[in-house]
Amino acid sequence: MSQTGRLSDVLVYTRTAAYRHDSIPAGRAALRELGEEHGFAVEATEDPSVFTDASLAGRDAVVFLSTSGDVLTPEGRDALQRWVADGGGFMGVHSAACTEYGWPFYGELVGARFAGHPAFQPGAVRIEDPDHPATRHLPRQWNREDEWYDFRSNPRRPGVRILASIDETGYEGGGMGADHPLVWCRESGAGRSFYTSLGHAESAYEDPAFRAHLLGGLRWTAGG
Repeated sequence: MSQTGRLSDVLVYTRTAAYRHDSIPAGRAALRELGEEHGFAVEATEDPSVFTDASLAGRDAVVFLSTSGDVLTPEGRDALQRWVADGGGFMGVHSAACTEYGWPFYGELVGARFAGHPAFQPGAVRIEDPDHPATRHLPRQWNREDEWYDFRSNPRRPGVRILASIDETGYEGGGMGADHPLVWCRESGAGRSFYTSLGHAESAYEDPAFRAHLLGGLRWTAGG
């Protein structure tokens, strides 16, 4: 993790072993463009061999962008866990919550595991924490379309900072009730973890507000 909060080197990982989102290329492109605009390098890969102590050393953040299924080797899992414990910043986007179900450390890192979702549809995102870099630019009610993920457990617990939730009365098929978080972050060892369940559609990555949401999450994971 950067000691200054300034991003310089970000790894974007998009390997899938289950469902693959059509929006992955748009997400990669958006993160590369954010890097060009804001002065940080972005390496995008689907090669699990990149997860070694040597490769992760010096990186500010690792992004799991709509990954799914088991996407790491045992050695890669160990390297990622050591890197986060030593101060690395992790950001999970959308189906990152559908990843590595059998690895307890990852479940804690991402904060909650995907359970299901209704049809893609409009909804009203409630910004609970307007002081975070990922949300401070957003209106308190952020109307948009997405897949509104349900989770196997509610991530709202001590040590987790809930940034945004969804009003289930505003769409059909919600399964978590009155308290339905969508975006959160937490300290993880000496590192940090940020997760946003948003980002299903290609069009999201063309939206300046959503791009600023991703950039704010990245900056926070780097200590900003």
